[in-house]
Formats: sequence, C-alpha cells, structure tokens
Amino acid sequence: MATEHPVDALVVDTSKEDKIGYVMGNEGPYVQLRAPGGGVEWDANPDKIRPATETEALRARVTERNRAQRFG
Repeated sequence: MATEHPVDALVVDTSKEDKIGYVMGNEGPYVQLRAPGGGVEWDANPDKIRPATETEALRARVTERNRAQRFG
C-alpha cells in the first residue's frame, strides 16, 4: 500500500533514477512531482517514492538557489 506524502514534501522517485521532486498534489493513482527550481510536473507511482535524505534535501536547496541566481 502506498504511503501518503503531503504537498510540498521533498521526495525521491526511485523509478526515475532517484529524481528528486516536491509533491505538488495527486492525480488519480499518481503523485504529481516537480523538480527543485521548477520545471514540468511528472506523475510518479506512490509506491516508488520515498522521503529525501538530508543530503538529497541539501542538493535540492542548492539547485533552487542556483536557479534563482541565474534566472531571478
């Protein structure tokens, strides 16, 4: 059974080579994720996502800051 992941939780999609994303919501049986720093949302199987580790969360924050500095 899939675990509920709250909106704005930082998670890792293990079906996408451990791609990191924020939970944006749910659409049918899928969880909608968006990469740190923005981009197009993708559908993830809730059974294939897990909470991000501290190291992964740090990497996400660095990505967001770098993008903000480049694009304002």
